[in-house]
Amino acid sequence: MGHYHQKAASPGERGKAKRGIGAALVCLLISGCDLLPGEPSPASGGAKNLPAALETSGSAKMQINDPGTLSLLTWNVQALFDGVEAGTEYDDYLEAAGWGDEKYAARLTSLSQALSQISAKAPDVLALQETENSRILERLTGGPLAKYGYQWTFFANNPGTSLGIGVLSRYPFMEAKVHSITWEEETTPRPILELRLQVQDKPLVLLICHWKSKLGGDILTESLRRASARIILRRIREIREDSPDMPVIVMGDLNENHDEFYRQAGSILSALLPDDPKAAELAGFTPDAASPGQAEEEPRQKNQRDFLVLSGEKPPAPKYFHPEATVLYSPWGGELQEGSYYYKNAWETIDHFLLTDTLFDAKGWEFNSAQVIKQEPFINARGFPNSYNPNTGGGLSDHLPLMLILKDAGAE
Repeated sequence: MGHYHQKAASPGERGKAKRGIGAALVCLLISGCDLLPGEPSPASGGAKNLPAALETSGSAKMQINDPGTLSLLTWNVQALFDGVEAGTEYDDYLEAAGWGDEKYAARLTSLSQALSQISAKAPDVLALQETENSRILERLTGGPLAKYGYQWTFFANNPGTSLGIGVLSRYPFMEAKVHSITWEEETTPRPILELRLQVQDKPLVLLICHWKSKLGGDILTESLRRASARIILRRIREIREDSPDMPVIVMGDLNENHDEFYRQAGSILSALLPDDPKAAELAGFTPDAASPGQAEEEPRQKNQRDFLVLSGEKPPAPKYFHPEATVLYSPWGGELQEGSYYYKNAWETIDHFLLTDTLFDAKGWEFNSAQVIKQEPFINARGFPNSYNPNTGGGLSDHLPLMLILKDAGAE
């Protein structure tokens, strides 16, 4: 058996929060993070929270969607590097390969223009996987996306890695945590970013992810995706214990299909499992055989360890797993169809919004709709993701964005 632990990030790992004029920055689970000029350095060590209230200074105002709704978008933007070499870039993004600030600026413009075409107003929260650093977020919010009022940003990555997770928001981060994960002496390429938002006086928690890819083999890399699922499970349980009504959304590129169990012919315990009798049996949730004249005993395995159970039911609730199992709603197969990523002539559903049952309890924020943004310029002439080409500067990303709309259960 290998050992599992969540560790504090080592020097060089960055977790940044920034808002408008007079920005406040907090480094979380970090020692020695990068600070912006003139900003105070918090004490290093354990998890630290943002101040309970963050007031914007200056005359800037947040531009929000209609009151009573909240829109979130997750998008793997495919290797969004800036124009400055840091030594960790992919080969196609080096100066020797023709990459530089001109192509970088043009790409930011293309991405921003595409986002502005999704709806009348851009999403309230953008979670962008595969961004290189916080400078990219600052350039987006201060330039092409300035009119949309993204006054809060956060960036997190692992030390020495090429890419991380960036978030842009119209609403303040009331609390933030960066979870770096190690399993059997191997660290996941990217951390899990946990943000607690206060939106129109109603809180919610986002767990933003970019799990380990299948590069190296589906089965060989599964342990790291399950290690990430373990952290997600633990945090959902801890949040529920502290705030039973808190809605939690898992979002991002999980590098695993919602039906991964079936795609693997039910042969492996994947990080995402369906609420299915065969999956429950493989996970050890099959009840023991009852003795003659006795009622069926409890399942042998009550504890859900390192996998997420997905359901298409609203609200999600365990059907074949133990009644205390944590089950999340997945819009794939329902509101979301086909896929968001096209690989080896087949659609994949590796980008996700996974929702706790508290988004279906007629209190606070409620699930309203979800969609794959499958329109030009996100798709090419054949209807597939319009992948970015760093040599020509054409295209956007090899992933399609997903949009989630929540509604205020108390709004008229």
